[in-house]
Amino acid sequence: MDKKIKHLGNISGKTLLFGGIYSNLQALEALKQIAEKENIIPENCICTGDIVGYCAQPEETVQLFKLWHANSIAGNVEIQLRAGAEDCGCDFKKGSRCDGFSQQWYPYAQSKLSKNSLDFMETLPDHITFNYAGKKVMVVHGSYANTSEFIFKSTPWETKLPNFEVDDYDVIIGGHCGLPFHEENNNKLWINPGVIGMPANDGNPSVWYAILNDTTGLLDLKHYTLDYNHQLTNTYMQNGILPEEYARTIITGIWDNTEILPPVESGLQGFGIQL
Repeated sequence: MDKKIKHLGNISGKTLLFGGIYSNLQALEALKQIAEKENIIPENCICTGDIVGYCAQPEETVQLFKLWHANSIAGNVEIQLRAGAEDCGCDFKKGSRCDGFSQQWYPYAQSKLSKNSLDFMETLPDHITFNYAGKKVMVVHGSYANTSEFIFKSTPWETKLPNFEVDDYDVIIGGHCGLPFHEENNNKLWINPGVIGMPANDGNPSVWYAILNDTTGLLDLKHYTLDYNHQLTNTYMQNGILPEEYARTIITGIWDNTEILPPVESGLQGFGIQL
């Protein structure tokens, strides 16, 4: 299948990077306020996908994102929802706890989304490309070859490298794995800004995003935490349908399990994010 790629051309100024909104309306509202406070134009706000997910307000979240006019690629969740698929396509191991939870939150999201929201998902590209501070950048969800591939900081560079080689990219901005990190190797830079819909398994309810800046003429990257009304998000999630474990994670900042994590990241559970 041919890739749908949105080319933004040359962009400059502060650029907001984030992913995994996961139907967390309160986190999206808080991040949008950050963008407005920092005078970051919507066109320079870029999401790595999975606007919809584990939390309780998928329709409201999609509609706010649409009104914001920020950019996003399609995550595996959007791809599955717009196709009317029966599962989220997250590549969870069959029979795992994550797979079981997805059988709760994914049908819930399907039941709440309007045709207008599904039509909006149809417009989302597979990838976004742009030039920034003299660097050639591509946005992926998991990887260029596999939307659902989990790529972490500990993932071997040999696994990351083919993404750069697609068209001689200098920077890859990825999502899907839920943890913020960046890694540089031979003047190539992989950035994962983290997700705003769920904590990063670090024992803190705050979530993660990143900002690029080019005021010096060079690409400057900073990771940030975002505080939002997580208590309200937790309250909405306690509806008797969504997994109680995910509602608990919103408060504790600890994932129910580390099934998807490599040994390095699994061992850091509750110890904070190391950037």
